[in-house]
This record gives sequence, C-alpha cells and structure tokens, in this order.
Amino acid sequence: MTTAVAAPFRFFSLRVVRTRRLGPSLVRVTFAGADLAHFHSHGRDQSLSLFLPAEGHTEPAVPIELGDHWWQGWRELPDDVRAVMRSYTLRALRRDPDEIDIDFVLHGVGPGRPGAAAPAGPASRWASRARTGDRVVLLGPAVADNRAIRFRPPEDTGPVLIWGDETAVPAATAILESLPAGVRVRAWLEVPCAGDVQDVTTEADAEITWLVGGRDGVAEIRGARLPFRASPYAWIAGESRRVKELRRHLVGERGFDRRRVTFVGYWRQGLTEEQLRDAGE
Repeated sequence: MTTAVAAPFRFFSLRVVRTRRLGPSLVRVTFAGADLAHFHSHGRDQSLSLFLPAEGHTEPAVPIELGDHWWQGWRELPDDVRAVMRSYTLRALRRDPDEIDIDFVLHGVGPGRPGAAAPAGPASRWASRARTGDRVVLLGPAVADNRAIRFRPPEDTGPVLIWGDETAVPAATAILESLPAGVRVRAWLEVPCAGDVQDVTTEADAEITWLVGGRDGVAEIRGARLPFRASPYAWIAGESRRVKELRRHLVGERGFDRRRVTFVGYWRQGLTEEQLRDAGE
C-alpha cells in the first residue's frame, strides 16, 4: 500500500505499553500516547502505516516536520537511518486510557506456513522482541470515516462472505466482532498453526472455518456450497494473487456483483513491501 498525507490522516507518536502472544505465530502489541486523543476510526479494517526504528536505532526517523513533503524527505534518508514503514490494520481502539492494538504475524520468527521458508522481515523481528517503552510513529486517521476503511457493505446487503489469510485475520476478526445480530456470515480464515486459532465473539449468525497449516481457503470456497441469495457482499484480503483468484471465482462463477466484492492485497508472494511500493502496488 502506498501512503500520502491527506486531510483525514496525521502522524501519531506512540510507545509500546504491553505485548501479548496470541499464538505461535501471532503477537498483539498495545500502543499508547497523548496523540491518540486525536485518533478516530469507525472502520473495522482500518489501514495504518507504522514506522519502526531502523536496525540499531531506538526511535523511528520520519521527517514529520516537513508536513506534506515528509514522503520525499523520508525516502532521501540514508538506508541505515530511515524508519521501516509497514502497513497494518487496526485491531482495536479503546478510550480511558487511549490505546490501540495491532496484531503482528511473525513471519520467519514463528513456525510459519508449512513449506514457506520466508526469512524474518524487520517488522516481524521488531514485534517478536518489542518491549514496554519502545517508540514508533503511526500514520493514521484523525477522521472516523476515511478512505482507508475498506469494509463497506451496501445498506441492502444480505449474507456476507469473508476470506483472509493470516495477514488479514486481525481485520477479519475485528469485522466479525462488529457485525450486528441478524447478519448471516460465512468466514474462512487461514492461520499457520492450530495455536493461532482465536475465539471470536460476534452477535452475527456466523459460521467461521479456521484453516490450519496450509489448508487453502480459496480452494475450500471453490468447493463449498454457498446458499447466498439476496445481494451478498464479500470481503477478501491477503496475498494479492490469491485475492484476485478468489474475486474472479466469486464474480465469474458465483455470480457476485463485482461492486459488492471488496478485495485487498495486503502482500505479494516473493516481494517485500519496499518492492511493492516501488512498483506502485
């Protein structure tokens, strides 16, 4: 995801207040800071840009003082100084005290997906050893309804379909928890290990299938009976090629209205976020 400063967004200087291991390959980091009084979001899949210290540094180098020109100034910083930028979704926002949660997948640190020998990236390494007081910078929403919220079912939506790999589980579970009674939803969520399966509390009429250890949710949906009528809506997120494959299936073979399929590529197999950014994806 590319990021630019716009009116609904601003920088937040935050610190780690606690961490909690959710499973072998998932860790939740809770952040606080006075700036969070100005953080507002109504979106369950709110996208954020997180800036982490470069290796060997204790604070992230982001030229916030440049205002709208921060991006160019950040790109011009030396490689060994420039803050590491990664895209995440908001897992939870709380008040009194002001805190946010972000869930990290420990690629290359936890057990990982079988057969996927991806090395640990800088965000996974940081999250695996995050401690109280560690400092980060966040580019996030100052306006509750903003364009970085993707989950937007139309008012006449009937049943809801959700698919996400491990990178989309935080957003997917937040969405599920937000759905009201009377909404029918089927969700397929992929995680590397059985210990990563989470309890999800929702008022919706939800059937949640956890796919563990490399089980392919796209294939599962292809083979599933979907008794969806009356204007279904789909939210699918994760590895970009698989997201596109599933969208083609839902629109081309299942008859979903393409305007009712929200699809988000959070990552792409074989490419770092820097490479994706340079490619304009």
